[in-house]
Order: sequence, then C-alpha cells, then structure tokens
Amino acid sequence: MNAPDLILHNGSITTLDPLQPQVTAVAIAGGLITATGGEELLKTAQDKTQLIELKGRRVIPGLNDSHIHVIRGGLNFNMELRWDGVPSLALALEMLRGQARRTPPPQWVRVIGGWTEFQFAERRMPTLDEINAVSPDTPVFVLHLYDRAFVNRAALRALGYTKETPDPPGGEIQRDKAGHPTGLLIAKPNAMILYASLAKGPRLDFEDQVNSTRHFMRELNRLGITSCIDAG
Repeated sequence: MNAPDLILHNGSITTLDPLQPQVTAVAIAGGLITATGGEELLKTAQDKTQLIELKGRRVIPGLNDSHIHVIRGGLNFNMELRWDGVPSLALALEMLRGQARRTPPPQWVRVIGGWTEFQFAERRMPTLDEINAVSPDTPVFVLHLYDRAFVNRAALRALGYTKETPDPPGGEIQRDKAGHPTGLLIAKPNAMILYASLAKGPRLDFEDQVNSTRHFMRELNRLGITSCIDAG
C-alpha cells in the first residue's frame, strides 16, 4: 500500500459498508480511500502524511445532489449575495449595501433564493424603499422563493420597465396609482416573469464565468456535496 497522503483518525466515520458500517480512521492516497480501520492506520503514516485528529466528529461520504442547476447557478455566483441563515433583516440590508458598493457597473446585485422572512428577527420581507435606500444606483434583484422578486429603481431602468410596459404572460408588474412600476414582480400564475427579468441582467465574461463556477462548486464542497446531476 502506498503511503497515505492523509489520515483521518479518532472519529466516527460512516463507510456505507454493511459489513463494517463505522470505523474510527481512514487513510487516503492520491484522492482515493486506501484503508479503513482504527488507530493502527497511524503506523502507515510517513513524513509527508497529513494527520487530522477528528476528536470524535462524524465523517460521511460525499453527498450527491440529484437535482441542482449547477451550470446555470455557477455562472453569476461571484456576483450573488447570499442571505442564507442571516438572522435579521437589518443585517441583510447592510450586507446588500456593502455588496452594492463592491459591485462594478454595469453588473447587478443578485439575491437568488435561500432565504425566507421567517428567519429574520423582524419576521418580514424588505420593503422596496429599504432596498432603494441601501442601493440607489446599483441594480438589485432580490428573488423570494418562486413567487416574487424585488427590483430597485436602478434595476427598473436597466430592465426598461416603464408605465407603458405591458404585463408579460404569466406575470404581473405591480404599479402605483399613476401606473408606474413599483419594483415588485409577481409570479402569477407562474415564475416566467422572474426568470425572464433576471436573464436580462449583464453576464460576466467567459473567464469570470469559469472562476464563478469554480467558487460555486467550492461552496457545494463546503456543504458536503461532491457530485451532482444538473437539471438544466
């Protein structure tokens, strides 16, 4: 057996082998698992071997996501702002302010799903006035589930949505009493208006798309996902 590059030990390691469902150590060489067992694997370590002492923590095989838009999701990931797990709307809006300052024109700030008003201490969604206040000049597109999107005034200008713009099939552009778009796009009865509007945003150039996709895949890896099936 080749000397391992890495040994994880003193943990609870799930193997998915019915004959040995759990071990405390695993040896890895060349990206492949070469041995499983206990502390005896430490005897195979050499000077170059990295040792990680798990202190009883659980290790599982990499997860497969069988329905994910990994190609489409990765193209603009570097330009996205994630609100996953953010505890308050006030913090989410400050994050939006900072992202808007960092975003070079003509790019947009995109908050694409992963959040709900029920995670926020305030227990509500942002208002359009709040979004416009933190990003008056950089276009912002905030997607909430599949039912609506909030776009600020800068994004309305970029989209070209005006008083004369008709509602597209399968969607509604909310308007004020004078008929001007407010910035709320409603999926009614389907989400085509949301994705058609999002698709009008500027794309990154090819090299930046590749870089963005790599960062997206690293984020998946951080969450334990090591393979996936792209759903288009």
